Amino acid sequence: MSTLLTQDIRNTVLAGDCVKIMQRIGSACVDFILTDPPYLCRYRSRTGQTIANDNRDDWLEPAFAEMYRLLKPDSFCVSFYGWNAADKFIGAWRKAGFRLVGHLVFKKRYASGIGFLESRHEQAYLLAKGRPELTGAPVPDVMDWEYTGNRLHPTQNPINILRPLIEAFCPQDGLVLDPFCGSGSTLVATRLAGRSSVGIELEDKHCHTAGLRLNSTSATVH
Repeated sequence: MSTLLTQDIRNTVLAGDCVKIMQRIGSACVDFILTDPPYLCRYRSRTGQTIANDNRDDWLEPAFAEMYRLLKPDSFCVSFYGWNAADKFIGAWRKAGFRLVGHLVFKKRYASGIGFLESRHEQAYLLAKGRPELTGAPVPDVMDWEYTGNRLHPTQNPINILRPLIEAFCPQDGLVLDPFCGSGSTLVATRLAGRSSVGIELEDKHCHTAGLRLNSTSATVH
C-alpha cells in the first residue's frame, strides 16, 4: 500500500473509505480538521436521500483515531455530530486523545425537522490535540446558519459558516482536512480563506461534485 505524500494530496479530493485512505497518509501533517460526519441517525431527506454509513457506527472510532494521528500537535479539530449519538461521538473523540475545549451552536431560522421539538440548530465540538495557544479574537460559540437548499448534497453545509472557523483555527499556510467532505463545502471555504485542503469522500457522485467545486475558477459555487 503506497504512502500518500502531503504534496500529492494538497488541494485534492480523494475517493474512497476515509479510514483506509487516512492510513496511507503520514502522521502529523494536517494543521486543522473541519468535518461533518454521518450523525448515526439513519437520515432520510424529504425526497428520500440518505447518507452513506449513517446506519452503523463501526467507522467512528477508527476514523477519529486516524484524524488524531494526522493532526499536528497543539492543533484543532471541529467536528459536527448528531445529538442523538452524542455519547458515541464524545467517547470516540476522547478515546482518540482529543480534549473537548468548546461547543458551537448554529441557529436556524427554520425547522429542519419536527418531533417532540422543532429542530432549529446544528452543533459541533471544538476539539484539541495537545495544548494549542490562544491566538486572535475568539469565534462566537453561537452563530447564524444559512440555508443552502441542499442542492448538491442532502446535508450541504453553508460556506459562510465554515470559513470563519478555518480562518480562526488554521494557520495561513496550513492544510485543512475533511475526511467526510460530501459536496466539498469545506474545501471551497478553505480556498476562499487562502488555505490548502484535502477532502475524502466515499460516494462517487459527491466526490465528483466536490472536485468540480474545488477546481472552480470562481470557487463561489454554493
